[in-house]
Amino acid sequence: MESKTALPFGTWPSSLSAEKVASAAPKINHIQCCNHLVTWVESRPNEGGRNVIIGRSKNGLIKDLIPAPYSHYSRVHEYGGMAYALSENSIYFVNASDQRIYQQQFGTTTPVAITESGPRFADLIIDSVNHRLIAVCEQHDETTEPENYLVGISLAAGNMQITPLARGADFYAYPRISPDGKSLCWIEWNHPNMPWDSTQLWQADIHNHCLENKRLIAGGDGLEAIFQPQWSPDNRLYYVSDRNNWWNIYSADHGVIVDMPAEFATPLWQFGMSTYDFIDANTIGCLWTQQGVWYCGFVDIAKGTLQPVASTYKSMQAACCDSGGLYMVAGAPDIADQVVTVSQKGMVEAIYSPSNLNIATEDLAKPESISFPTANNTSVQAFFYPPTNSQYRGEDNQLPPVIAICHGGPTGATDCSLNLKIQYWTNRGFAVVDINYRGSTGFGRYYRDALNGAWGLADIEDTQYAIKFLTTQQKVDPQRCIIRGSSAGGYTVLSALTFTDTFKAGASLYGIGNLETLASDTHKFESRYLDKLVGPYPEQKAIYQQRSPINHIDQLNCPVIFLQGLEDKVVPPNQAELMVNSLKKKGIPVVYVKFPDEGHGFRKAENIIRAMQAELDFYCDVFDLAQRS
Repeated sequence: MESKTALPFGTWPSSLSAEKVASAAPKINHIQCCNHLVTWVESRPNEGGRNVIIGRSKNGLIKDLIPAPYSHYSRVHEYGGMAYALSENSIYFVNASDQRIYQQQFGTTTPVAITESGPRFADLIIDSVNHRLIAVCEQHDETTEPENYLVGISLAAGNMQITPLARGADFYAYPRISPDGKSLCWIEWNHPNMPWDSTQLWQADIHNHCLENKRLIAGGDGLEAIFQPQWSPDNRLYYVSDRNNWWNIYSADHGVIVDMPAEFATPLWQFGMSTYDFIDANTIGCLWTQQGVWYCGFVDIAKGTLQPVASTYKSMQAACCDSGGLYMVAGAPDIADQVVTVSQKGMVEAIYSPSNLNIATEDLAKPESISFPTANNTSVQAFFYPPTNSQYRGEDNQLPPVIAICHGGPTGATDCSLNLKIQYWTNRGFAVVDINYRGSTGFGRYYRDALNGAWGLADIEDTQYAIKFLTTQQKVDPQRCIIRGSSAGGYTVLSALTFTDTFKAGASLYGIGNLETLASDTHKFESRYLDKLVGPYPEQKAIYQQRSPINHIDQLNCPVIFLQGLEDKVVPPNQAELMVNSLKKKGIPVVYVKFPDEGHGFRKAENIIRAMQAELDFYCDVFDLAQRS
């Protein structure tokens, strides 16, 4: 075997270009099943970030179900999520450009709008008995906070009538109709809670197109977050609750189904997130996570037993059952996301693989799950990716630069699925540590709540302890530590650079520099998010000022790159611009890359490419790394 060529870490030539990262592995999500038709949504950066609904028929034929330029995307809560529904002969979906609902009849070529411009919709379901859609509606005007409520939308030709069904709470999600068409359930919550803090599960009878006998099923004490209510085929109501620390599956009639230290839920950032579904009235196909790794299996409801299914996949989402099997989107450290089916006999098969990644497995860094003690001896989990390239190795007696990644949210998590944006760095000779700092999900409610009142403190400590742990093991160069993060992760980046000396450079992608501005400028869904993470505003104004990097520019003394979409409604551009201008005045090296046609996150291939290349050039300049390709 030919030996590898020695080159300085961070300078290795790589065939994994930014162009390949942007287009090789499209994102897929939001699986639904109806009459043996399996559908999902695929995001295509090379089509300007268009989200296409794709269907697979019973005979295995796969095709696009909505034509260009139509794109599935809801702006409710600004993060959207599931916004389409299937009937026997049609698909109904929210279109990105105008937020109207369209009907696409199977066999026809042109969708037809069934709502007017103005209101936004998400979480669509079919109410076949009353010939309507039921959805979450978000109504905006110029003077007041947007109103969210549940509506019925008539499907009668030429009607376009929208009827409110439930209103009064600040937020709604998961309207779901029982199989017999007699009952509707949903979850709702109010400021200052986020859906992972405290939600209520409600049920009502459907009578004469209206809801009657509304009653609370679960939640309401401020200490329980309900996720994904779901009806069984025999009209029994189930849901996921964290009332015992872990998000487990419950029956409204009989309590917890499987009680175990694992999470059968994820934070409800988007509508329609799904971790379980029913094979039949006694069998649940489900997904759960432990220590950052996802698993799948089947629950025997009567026995209360869970039978795991062995697979190579480590990341799973979008559960849906049909024809006796479980469908999901799944990936692994060396497998880009696929649509996968799992049988009750344990057979696992990929039925759709959109990735065109052409890279040898020996060029892919294999994540190592690490745990390390942090403040108060709390154990924190992360994934460490060593520099990996089939052709090159580091020079003798040299340690690699390391990039610490702070996931967004901050209520979120990272897993070990194939992430080409991580492999882009490791293939060039950087080490990467992807951290599930305190506040991350997948480790129980107590761990998730550990960030309450401590955002800007605990997350920063955990990034420092991660670097300390890796330095002690002589896996990284402590003098070449980089920190990068997007959105809330960008706030951790700027705070770590301001209040510690662990990192020598940073990248903030649509991140936060001023907590006070964020508290007053952001959209409704997150407008009270900081009440728990930091404290009520303006009552705790002093803490907001103390933890805002913009107020302590004198302490930030290393180079920073900012990447910002100018259409961002979640973290407005003024967050980046204030930091950039202040650093320029101080004479600190700073790069500001603006994307006029992007919002919160970059969806278009050309912008993803530009962002990655700019970040690489920035690190090369800061650390004097002469790239070989």
